[in-house]
Amino acid sequence: MVDISKAGSYSLGNLTVKRMGYGAMQLAGPGVFGPPKDRPAAVRVLRDAIEAGVDHIDTCDYYGPHVVNEIIREALAPYPDDLVLVTKVGALRGTDGSWNPAQSPAQLVEAVHDNLRNLGRDFIHGVNLRLMGGADHGPSEESLEERFTALLELQQQGLIRELGISNVTPKQIAEAQSLGRLACVQNHYNLVHRTDDAMIDDLARQGVAYVPYFPLGGFRTIQTEALSAVAAKIGASPLQTAQAWLLQRSPNILLIPGTSQPAHLRENLAAAEIVLSAEIVAQLDAIAAAPAD
Repeated sequence: MVDISKAGSYSLGNLTVKRMGYGAMQLAGPGVFGPPKDRPAAVRVLRDAIEAGVDHIDTCDYYGPHVVNEIIREALAPYPDDLVLVTKVGALRGTDGSWNPAQSPAQLVEAVHDNLRNLGRDFIHGVNLRLMGGADHGPSEESLEERFTALLELQQQGLIRELGISNVTPKQIAEAQSLGRLACVQNHYNLVHRTDDAMIDDLARQGVAYVPYFPLGGFRTIQTEALSAVAAKIGASPLQTAQAWLLQRSPNILLIPGTSQPAHLRENLAAAEIVLSAEIVAQLDAIAAAPAD
């Protein structure tokens, strides 16, 4: 049995979770749209994750839409007392599977209630405000005050325990912190996409969690011959090696790798037991510093 506690724990606002969690996005159908091909398998993966000690699941009601939260409820309710569920709001899915902004305060409030209903919860442990960014959906410098304030009001009502923000800049982090407590930041970051290096270090000094999305590449694969060579040296898979590097990159990084396959789940979780030497870390850092093809 894999011991994910070896990766340690970290604070998520006033909560504490193991640093190796689970991301539920891949439980939906192709393109994160519609039902999965094998719903019983999706249920089994979630139960396997909990049995392995996972206490932090990242989800969203626009995965499916609604489908993933409904599967989580089917698989895990009544929920374990120590299980922390974190969702995100800020988008809606079109009937064609498109990802559309839903950023008005009213839409954000409605989205929180959708998550509560589909998860079968009276409150949600964490809600991330996912900004849609600029034309390429990368971070932009738009103000988030009105939207974050709407979520703060739900927090004051007891519907949300902790708040985070996603796809953001340092300026937006400072703005959010001027309004209320910020539990986490969820941005694009991995071995080869390291724009947020300084941000991660700054958040670590503040005790704020950083949750990388696309930790294994997303639209740009991180699997290269160089990574495979390093992984072979330590007897791990390339993706395990990349996750181990993230865990050693900074103590405030929380991982939420996702999968719909039990074998892949075990592979991901096993990264929590890998300890990289300084020499191996340097070799992995060199991959990150190499020019993109």
